[in-house]
Amino acid sequence: MKNIPKSADIYSLFDNTDPDLVWVKAMGIVSRINPGYDFTLVRAVFDDVLRLFHGEYPGYGSIKTLYHDLHHTLDVFLCALRLLHGVHVSGAQQSDDKITLVMIATLLHDIGYVQRQGKENGTGAQYTQTHVKRGIAFMRRYLAERHFPSSMADTLEPIMLSTDPALKFFQINFPDDSTRMLSKIVGTADLTGQMADRTYLEKLLFLYLEFREAHFGNYQNTYDMLRQTKAFYETTREKLDSVYGGIYSYLAFHFRDTMGVENNYYLESIEKNIAYLSKVIALNEAEYLSMLKRGGIVEKSRTIPVPA
Repeated sequence: MKNIPKSADIYSLFDNTDPDLVWVKAMGIVSRINPGYDFTLVRAVFDDVLRLFHGEYPGYGSIKTLYHDLHHTLDVFLCALRLLHGVHVSGAQQSDDKITLVMIATLLHDIGYVQRQGKENGTGAQYTQTHVKRGIAFMRRYLAERHFPSSMADTLEPIMLSTDPALKFFQINFPDDSTRMLSKIVGTADLTGQMADRTYLEKLLFLYLEFREAHFGNYQNTYDMLRQTKAFYETTREKLDSVYGGIYSYLAFHFRDTMGVENNYYLESIEKNIAYLSKVIALNEAEYLSMLKRGGIVEKSRTIPVPA
């Protein structure tokens, strides 16, 4: 009889708040691609990223953005590895160098929200429209300081650029088809990883605060952001299917190999979130927050002043 994954197993896929547990999951996924993979280099980057988020990295303050937080980075990190594994299982074998590039690119993809110590202003959300380029600049300094190969930074740059929503994918200068494929994986993971989060709808309240601080977007209030998210999902789905070539479908290969089912749990989780969103925005503005109960996020958002 076929074993059907339990609800707890599916829930754990998106429970990425504990960095130690995330690292264990990551090692398990990578070991399915290459049991002999050397994690030394990436583990050093992983630890440095944790220090950056916690304000323990020399010369930098903590990353204070509430939507683009450590949880978000870890969500994208694991989603990208699952997708990379799915592509590998499908027959397109992935080398150690490609594994390393995907891991570092996802770990650093939002590092542009960090601020120099002593020059901190607000949460860092004011860099919303420039955070990817700031992150690439940080990546180049960081890799040089750690004496990583200079060629790695040149390859990482277009991969990280794939997560910039203001940049058209065809405008990115890819050195080869392999880098373009890795960029599709990372870009896809950035979108699907965040939208599949069980607290995605609640965290939109934090995203609204970030956008207000950045003077970005035309959202009148949090209710308006939730309402407009329906259109954002439709645009995102189109981007996933066209720009990124529907590569998200390879997640099903990963789950078939690891859980024995053909389900694409990321897509299913996103569709559940959007279906629930329809119920939320069907209520009036005085009632909709009662539908958002996860993570204590509504309560926390109420304690944060709305940026002018």
